[in-house]
Amino acid sequence: MKNKERRPGAKPFPGAKAKAGGDKRQGSAKPASAKRPDERQNHAPRRQPDLAKAKPQPQAAETGSEPARVLTVRSGDRPAERVPLILESTGAGDFHLIDSGEGQKLEQYGPYRIVRPEAQALWPRSLPAHVWEKADAVFTGDTDEDGMGRWRFPREALGETWPLALLGVDFHGRFTAFRHVGVFPEQIAHWTWMKERIEEAKRPLKVLNLFGYTGVASLVAAAAGAEVTHVDASKKAIGWARENQSLSRLDKAPIRWICEDAMKFILREERRGHRYDIILTDPPKFGRGPNGEVWQLFDHLPLMLDVCRELLAPKAVGLVLTAYSIRASFYSIHELMRETMRGKGGLVEAGELVIREAGLDGRTPGRALSTSLFSRWVPK
Repeated sequence: MKNKERRPGAKPFPGAKAKAGGDKRQGSAKPASAKRPDERQNHAPRRQPDLAKAKPQPQAAETGSEPARVLTVRSGDRPAERVPLILESTGAGDFHLIDSGEGQKLEQYGPYRIVRPEAQALWPRSLPAHVWEKADAVFTGDTDEDGMGRWRFPREALGETWPLALLGVDFHGRFTAFRHVGVFPEQIAHWTWMKERIEEAKRPLKVLNLFGYTGVASLVAAAAGAEVTHVDASKKAIGWARENQSLSRLDKAPIRWICEDAMKFILREERRGHRYDIILTDPPKFGRGPNGEVWQLFDHLPLMLDVCRELLAPKAVGLVLTAYSIRASFYSIHELMRETMRGKGGLVEAGELVIREAGLDGRTPGRALSTSLFSRWVPK
């Protein structure tokens, strides 16, 4: 999830403490995962109390008999830096941002115009009211990023799902009770970068997609020729992703669909010595597991990023971190990434992902809407 406030009494991940001295390790922790919300199919939208894009939420858990995996205090020079970097998307395929303002955004998703809340749209709308009033779907209710609400369909009742395409892959959009529709188009900038790196490589790259949700990024990577490992804690999300795989005619593509907590998975991969050329990670701000275990981004992200570093192949292409709706500067995750990658060389670039308004025709540039923070390590 994105916008839940920090709660007292959070239990940290086992071993989420610093240890000095090179890259030595001590066993591994076993955090558990929260479930992604329920997905309904083949009927009109309805309230879905446990369905958010809510990114799958890694959680703390008891370690059992195994020693904890501790955070390594790295030595060596920090990588070079490139800040600030603004990665801009103007849309792709069936998506573009039509207009924004007055706390809302008007988007085009395939045949539908959709209105959703957007707290960062502080400015007046550019287009007249009658354009907004022709929207096919409007999200109403709780304006909190992860608050529940319902969809209103001013023109005619719509089915719950509809076909969409981005960057050459097909998938289903879906009206959820948490305002999300199954894809986060601001990530087009990262997906385009990933697609280009895979296509220009002279070898098959291995991609790890953590918190993979509905699988669009995984399908873009597979279509470009990568071997993909997709990790998500929700069975429903994995089911949605497999459905999207079939829609994209990529049933024979080398994709591993892993329904598991992201932290638990990467700790096991580290022990096994598995390595990846590209790692995408998009963790939630807050999550709670089935036994009350807690994931807090500010408390647990350093350990997650530290483990991801160990999973990078010797000739890795990049490690991408995205963070949504947190009260922090991009410099916070930028400096964390540089500390994590000490002695690794390369370059850390960080900034914001933005979407540029494109008007009704999808080709008229307007204002840029900030959506999230990111930091990305790449080799020089």
